[in-house]
Amino acid sequence: MTTPESNGQAPAPVVVSLGGGHGLAATLRALRHVSPHLTAVVTVADDGGSSGRLRHELGMLPPGDLRMALAALCDDSPWGRTWRQLLQHRFRTDGPLDGHAVGNLLIVAVWDILNGAVEGLDWVAQLLGTQGRVLPMAAVPLDIEADVEMPGGAQRVVRGQSRVAVTSGTIKHVRLIPDEPPAAPTAVQAVREADWVVLGPGSWYTSVIPHLLVPDLASALMETSARRALTLNLSPQLGETDGMGAGDHVRTLHEHAPGFRLDVVIADPAAVEDIDDLTAACDLVGARLLLRQVRVSSGEPLHDPLRLGAAYRDAFEGVWGDLRGK
Repeated sequence: MTTPESNGQAPAPVVVSLGGGHGLAATLRALRHVSPHLTAVVTVADDGGSSGRLRHELGMLPPGDLRMALAALCDDSPWGRTWRQLLQHRFRTDGPLDGHAVGNLLIVAVWDILNGAVEGLDWVAQLLGTQGRVLPMAAVPLDIEADVEMPGGAQRVVRGQSRVAVTSGTIKHVRLIPDEPPAAPTAVQAVREADWVVLGPGSWYTSVIPHLLVPDLASALMETSARRALTLNLSPQLGETDGMGAGDHVRTLHEHAPGFRLDVVIADPAAVEDIDDLTAACDLVGARLLLRQVRVSSGEPLHDPLRLGAAYRDAFEGVWGDLRGK
């Protein structure tokens, strides 16, 4: 539902962004320039590093991707910048605190006191003064399992987000364990009430596709009246998407959720090796292709918040111009 603005400008859209890790953080930093009405729906399958240790020790949702989303939504003020730095600070010691992020410890401490994931995240967001809300995509911790084709044609099953992300074979399909996890009701409601839903960029098989494998969340994504945007990555991810082109990313999403339709696919022209192939893949999911330069000026495969924000604004307002981004 579009939220009216008090300054006479056009209403700002209500946007829900789904993903995890650095990809979701990049999207949120860009969307902050487009709308103040943001909700992040975050994957909860991390099983490595500080998050994995806390998950297994405490039996809670892994906090790391949630922490990164909160940090991305911190206000650009001395208060917000200080909290962002504090959330991301990691201890470097020779003891059991080594590698733990302060934000991870803060989140699980609040959960331990309040005994509620969503309520706890809302309290942390209030403390930080974030622009927007952060929600888990599922109510329980998840595992990701992948069918992988190894060099030579041998098939194997790889389990665990941290292992799937660096697998040396070709991922053919991923699934969640448990296979029908309960969605977070607040995340489902947010998707159903949004004006726009944004997926990607990010780790394709471990941060983007999993949202479409949680039954109630997938139903909401398919049935919502919101328009849907997909943001493609700027480069293949070593291990997880080696050898995949831009069109392959769209087709893989379609293979895992055939009923999911898109309105627009946003891609950087420098990251598209075959425009015709990507256009055909977009046709498969009912989307228009919007090509915009969204990487940083150095050419590194990093999204520039202002450029990506401008691309989202064009998509939301239907400003297409030259679809090839020239």
